[in-house]
Amino acid sequence: MSTPFRLDDKVAIITGSSRGIGRSIAECMAELGAKVVVSSRKAEACEEVAAAIRARGGEAAVIPCNISRKAEVEALVSGTVQRFGRVDILVCNAAVNPVYGPMSALTDEAFDKIMGANVKSNIWLTNLVIPGMAERGGGAVVIISSIGGLRGSEVIGTYCISKAADFALARNLAVEWGPSNVRVNCIAPGLVRTDFARALWEDPGRRARREAATPLRRIGEPEEIGPVAAFLASPAASFITGQIVVADGGVTIA
Repeated sequence: MSTPFRLDDKVAIITGSSRGIGRSIAECMAELGAKVVVSSRKAEACEEVAAAIRARGGEAAVIPCNISRKAEVEALVSGTVQRFGRVDILVCNAAVNPVYGPMSALTDEAFDKIMGANVKSNIWLTNLVIPGMAERGGGAVVIISSIGGLRGSEVIGTYCISKAADFALARNLAVEWGPSNVRVNCIAPGLVRTDFARALWEDPGRRARREAATPLRRIGEPEEIGPVAAFLASPAASFITGQIVVADGGVTIA
């Protein structure tokens, strides 16, 4: 019996998928039948993920990409189409945050790097992928944002601004491409145990305060975000677009 949660034969690009949340998404989608393209800056790290997926019977290809470089983003999409013929699912997960401190100390270079990698690259990717989805009758885009886009921060302010921009990007793309059956949604994770967020969860005091303020009394795990992305990309979410799905253990409502 078929299930609306399956992704059989769908082709999915997942950026930043050599570790953490991106790896969880790639592994989950592959388990559900998708052909996944594992992508991050380092080919070796991507190959490790792809090999693990193949060992479990899944199908995975590796195309390295630095999302801050347009030529590499174009090569990621064209390489996927060359390998699999199309792109059915795009997950914009890769992001950067080179600054940890008040915005008063922010340099123009750091601002441009954050906004370029976290926002502009998503525009590049969606502009390259969505028209093909529309021609084939539909597709799904999932942008991994953050609850930082819903809150202020004393130490990652510009990152939060970039993540709020992702929300607006998803809404606008959903409006533009909805008539072509292309759905675009965001996930806003809370604090998750990843290398990317290590500075936030490895500090015992900061982590204890976060856990105490979270209804589930813990931080998240990467494996808890992958299934959310897979759901949003699946037929089970066929009437959901332009939305922000918050996965934060309840911290933003406490």
